[in-house]
This record gives sequence, C-alpha cells and structure tokens, in this order.
Amino acid sequence: MDGLEKHLRDALARKGPPAGFAAKVGAAARRPAGTGWRGWAVQGLAAALVLVVAGGLAYRRHEGEAAKEQVMQAMRITASKLNRIQARVREVRR
Repeated sequence: MDGLEKHLRDALARKGPPAGFAAKVGAAARRPAGTGWRGWAVQGLAAALVLVVAGGLAYRRHEGEAAKEQVMQAMRITASKLNRIQARVREVRR
C-alpha cells in the first residue's frame, strides 16, 4: 500500500501553473466573445433557429385561424338550417 499512497500523494500534490498561463488567460479574457468564424457560425445558427421557430409559430397560428373560420362557417350553416326547421314546425302546428 505504500507505493499506492506515494503515487496518490504525488498525483494530488499542489503544482504551479505552466509557463505563460497568466498571459494566455489574460489574452482570452480580453478577446471579445463570438469573434472569428466560429462566432459567426454560432450567430448564424441562432438566427436560423429563431427564424424556424417563428415560422413554425406563424404557420400554426394561421392553421388555427383557418380551422376557426371553418367551425364558424359550419355554425352559420347549422343555424340557418335549424331556423328553417323551426319555421316549418311552426307552420305545421298552425
């Protein structure tokens, strides 16, 4: 067990940062996010996703309005036919 403990102690020992670490971190912190072709690609994908979602929602709304109009037309036809039936029933009762 002595070898395993020494190996773990060495692996978990505190170590200093590699050379140039502070300069790399500082450069990364100063660089604006989304620069370069990757930034443009991410922004393009985000814009495409927004357009697809917005288009889907608009289409769904359009379909809902069309279905509502069909239901309203069916109700008007039904009301018209019921009115005719009621008028006939009144004629027969007289």
